[in-house]
Amino acid sequence: MNGFKEIDPVAINDNFIKLIGSDWMLITAGNKDSYNTMTASWGGVGFMWNYPVAMAVIRPQRHTHSFTESQERMTLSFFSEEYRDALTYCGTHSGSKEDKITNAGLSVVFTANDTPAIEQARLVLECKKLYVSKLEAAHFIDREIVERWYPQGDYHCVYVMKIEKAYIKE
Repeated sequence: MNGFKEIDPVAINDNFIKLIGSDWMLITAGNKDSYNTMTASWGGVGFMWNYPVAMAVIRPQRHTHSFTESQERMTLSFFSEEYRDALTYCGTHSGSKEDKITNAGLSVVFTANDTPAIEQARLVLECKKLYVSKLEAAHFIDREIVERWYPQGDYHCVYVMKIEKAYIKE
């Protein structure tokens, strides 16, 4: 990816609680012919099954969901604060109705695996799916979560992914 340098995921010093929960990220999936992105503020990064992993959650009604389901890989892109408006735009507009990436002032680049990523990001994680499951009401111990976040029963799909590559903006 032009303009990016590959680094070892272990070398990332960012606080992912802040990066995801406060700064947000874009989840991007698809291929060179068709792709989409969405803003996310839920997820995680850690170590599981002897891999550096990322976890993303996507509701099935989101347009990006069909891309994450049909592809083996996706990217998680993180930005400096100057892109807050672009992330807000991508979180409030549907790629099924418009080219929201372009309309948000962003552009797409592709990894060596042809996975789409957002060119303006300062950090990109290229991830390969390891595990996918849909959250189920019966498994929630704290019932308030179900009442607060899923009143329509539209439970997220959870993706646990191996972080195959990490890129920082040069």
